[in-house]
Order: sequence, then C-alpha cells, then structure tokens
Amino acid sequence: MRLMLLLLLTVPLAHAESRLTGTVVSAKGEKMAGVTVSAKAGTITTSVFTDKAGNFQFSPLPEGSYRVWAQTLGYQTARTALDLSGDRRLDLKLARNSDAEQTFRQLPGNLALDSLPEASDDDKRMKQLVRNGCTSCHTASYPLQHRFDEAGWNAIIELMKNANVYGSYMAKERGKPTGILDHHQKDLAAYLARARGPNGSPKIVMEPRPAGEAARVEIREFDLPLDPDAGLPANFVQNDGSDWSLGTPSTLIPGWGVHDAWLDDAGQVWFTCNIPNKRTSLGRVDTRTGAVKLFMIPAKSGLAAQSHGMTRTPDGMLWFNINPGRGGVGRVDPKTEKIDVFIPPEGMSPTGGATTVDYDGKGRIWVSAPDGVLRFDPKSEQWTEYKTPSYKLATGTGVTYGAAADRAGNGYWAVMIHDIIGVADGESGKASEIKLAPLKDELARARKADIEFYKTYSQPDFNNPLPYAQGPRRMGTDKNADVLWVGNSWGASLARVDTRTHAVSYVALPRRMQPYHVHVDSRHRPWTNLWGADRVMRYDPATNAWTAFDLPTRGAEPRYISVHEAAGEPVKVVLPYFRARKIAVMTLRD
Repeated sequence: MRLMLLLLLTVPLAHAESRLTGTVVSAKGEKMAGVTVSAKAGTITTSVFTDKAGNFQFSPLPEGSYRVWAQTLGYQTARTALDLSGDRRLDLKLARNSDAEQTFRQLPGNLALDSLPEASDDDKRMKQLVRNGCTSCHTASYPLQHRFDEAGWNAIIELMKNANVYGSYMAKERGKPTGILDHHQKDLAAYLARARGPNGSPKIVMEPRPAGEAARVEIREFDLPLDPDAGLPANFVQNDGSDWSLGTPSTLIPGWGVHDAWLDDAGQVWFTCNIPNKRTSLGRVDTRTGAVKLFMIPAKSGLAAQSHGMTRTPDGMLWFNINPGRGGVGRVDPKTEKIDVFIPPEGMSPTGGATTVDYDGKGRIWVSAPDGVLRFDPKSEQWTEYKTPSYKLATGTGVTYGAAADRAGNGYWAVMIHDIIGVADGESGKASEIKLAPLKDELARARKADIEFYKTYSQPDFNNPLPYAQGPRRMGTDKNADVLWVGNSWGASLARVDTRTHAVSYVALPRRMQPYHVHVDSRHRPWTNLWGADRVMRYDPATNAWTAFDLPTRGAEPRYISVHEAAGEPVKVVLPYFRARKIAVMTLRD
C-alpha cells in the first residue's frame, strides 16, 4: 500500500542568526539560578535555564521578532518582546507571587501531588488513590489547581468514575461506574475538600531549581497546527501550557495529535497520530523552520488510518503501527518518503492495544497485539504471534500495553491490568509470563473491607488500578546488554528484568513520580518520560543516581521518549506532548 495524500504547511525559511543572552534577577537584584527562559518566533519555542550566576545563553537563533519570557515557581512571569537582528543581551526581573494560590497554580503534577497531606496512614491511603485513580485522563495539577468543597469534589468524582481516558462519558457502555472511584468516593471527596477546599490549602512542596547538567540543556518545542476540519473560529485562543501562571490546561487541543516521535538522520522529527482525522496518519516536522508535512494512509472508514507506536531501526528506517482497517505495521524511508504497509494474515490477531513497536537484534519488528504480541520479519514478510497466557481473568481482560524486543531475538509485552510481563521466546515460539510484585506498603495500608472489595473487583480497563498495583506500561530493552526496563506507572518504579534469567528488581523513582515509557541509551542508562510531571528522568545504574530534566510546558503529557545518539553530535531527547500538541527536542549541551 502506498501513500495517497501529502499536505505541506510552510513556515518562512530562516537565514541569518544571532545570539540572545542575558541575566535573570529577583526584585531585590539577586541573581537567580535555574530559571526557565523561553523565546518564541512563529511556531518554534526555544527554552534554556539560567546558570548559578543567573546568566542564560541561547544557541544562535534565526533573526526575527520574538516573544521572550522567564518563569520559575513562586514568582510572577516576566515578559517582553524584541526584534533579534544582531546579538542581544536581555536583563529580566522576577517579582514574587502575592499569594500561595498563584504558586499552586504554577505547579507541575508531581508537586501538586506531593503537596497533598500524608500525616497518617489514612492520608497516605487516600493520596495513593488520588495518585493512581485521578491521573489517568490528565495530570494531577489540572484538578488540584482548583479548590472545591466536599460537595464539589463529590460531583467531580461522580463524573469521572463514568468517564474514560479521553473524557467520554461511558456510563451507558459500561453499565456501571468505575469501581475503585465508586467504592472510595465519599472518603476521597472528604480528603480532597480538606486538602484543596475553600477553608485551607496544604503546604506547598517545592524542589531545587534545575542545576548542573539539567540546567545546561536547550529545549526546542514545535507547535503542531490546528485541524482545519475541527470547525474552530478564526479567533480561537488556547492555553498551550507555556505560561505557568495560567495554570495547567487539560484539553485535547483540536489538531492532528502526536503520540510517538523520532529524529531521522537529517534531524527532522517524524511522529504518529492516533486521533481520528481526515488528513494525517504520519507527520514530519522540519526542525529548522517548523514546517509540518502530513502523510495520509486511507482507512476503510474514509478517514486517515491511525498510528500510535513508532521505532527507528539501526538502518535509519522508521517503523510504526497502522490501522487502515485491520492493524499492521508500516515502514517509512525518511530519505525517499516511501511508505510500505504490512498486514497480518487473516486468522491472526491484528496489531492493537496501546500499540508499541520495537526491533530485535535479528532485524525483526515486534508490535503489540490486543491479546499478546506479533513479530514481523521484513526479509521474509512472515508474521508470528504470541498469546498472553493469562489473557482473561476474573480481575479483567489483559489487553497488551507496551512491547519491546531484545538483542537475542526475544519479545516482551506489558499486561498492565494483571501486573504481568509477557515473554516470547524467539527460538521455541513459546510464550510465558513474569509476575510483578504488589506494592507492600500500599497493600498493608488497605483496610480489611477494601481488601474484600478488591478481591471481587474487575477492572474495566488499565486506567482503573488497585492502589497496590505496579501498572507496567511501556518498556525498553538495553540493545547492548541483556536487560529489559519497564515503566511501572502505578508503582512509581522501573522494573529491571534480566532477559536471561527473568529475575526482577525494582528501582523506585524519587518522590513516587510516575514513569510512562523507557528508552535505554548506549551507556545503559534508562530514560523515562513522566507523563504527569512535565519532566524527564534518567537513571544511571553505575552510580544509582537519578537526573531530572524539567520541561517548559505545563500539562505536556509526553507518552513516549526517544534518544538520538550520533557520532560527533550532542545527545538529543525527543518528547512528543500528547496533551499539549507539541514536539520537544531536548539537546544536552556542554
């Protein structure tokens, strides 16, 4: 199947470049380190951080008109505009917020959660339910930036226990509300009213601002255009999360969407789109100009076929899942833009679930299927399927989430509801399972009546977890070692699986931050995107140390991370913002 439609959205080409530098100080004239400074021209926003002397420096920027702003938690945003034509130095001054609510509104999701009370076991139990049960549709900073009394929080929970991850009201389709929220509704409403009610506010938890390596990065964000078929008014204005003083937005901004993304050898970003639309299955962003090129593969529905997962193989090819009517995989050559689509034979499961694509050390492609995982051999064009042994249990149906493959030719997939990692033996063709351990502290805190309820609880989908669930979501293998790293969204940890022995150990994320996907770099370090924290974390197994890299957008909700390493070039980390409709490329600078 070949490409049917192309659409190019152009942005004027940039030519001359100049340097923008400056200093950020407080109202009292104190130099401020770790402040985020952003400059936007057209559809491209570039952000850097101040060093310990309060200085900032952008890489050379195309000359033109810019909006510039500086912000950090606890301070009002400083804004200005300038014409960059020749090197410029800019001094910015930040004034403190006038009250705590202004600061709370600026918080990313992880700090909003950290600020909830946990003085007693009951508080800790409720906080865990909020962390897992109230963040499936959006980051926690969205609801928590508002204050409601107990009746108000009760009304919110009443709505959300009948909604799915996209915000659609599902009471009729499900026939009953989500059991966890329904069971704990009264206690949750009382807890949230005490924490974020009209008569008080919790003590805000803060963290040190970025420093060292985390403050040397430069992050370039590319806006994706709005969908012209969405019927939006010409004067449509959106909060895109770039100004923290406006709070965290929670909207699927009408557009083509972005789920997974990778850089090609020419430095252009390719992305998948899993939102129904008429124009794109796959897209590419020119990182020099911000121009977006759309590629449409027609589906039987008359819309563009939807994609979701993506990976890049060592030969530079990009592979993605695609669903023109029956799910399969696609391959695009970034140099020629030639697209090929391969569909599994009838009688075999299609691709599906929360689809992820990966490659093994033998050159074969692995992709999620609803009931397991599929393997595709590009040379022979042969498909092999592996089924989840514990697909249907009394606790729910084990739809596959992430998938990965190792250098020895074996495959893996996450059964999020059941806390199981599926294992596909590439030689024997057999499937087995690895069971992840529940969270002991949360299990110990659960009340006896709750435990009895949980025994009878059947999850409607993977976004309604038990409080002691691990929630293995998306994963990545070390292509230079025999290790699989799994992002446990509900358990707030990375599971480390020895792919030879299947022994499992756990690395907890600091302050119970929740991982989504994992990419392992050439130095054996797993990187993970924190979908509810506007942050990227990197773990170094050699030193047992975590490094946090903050993103400049609130409510970004990146659901994927890819790391681009090329000889003679700085490391670049690609982060598609599912909720905010942007793609970020973070460059690690000297």
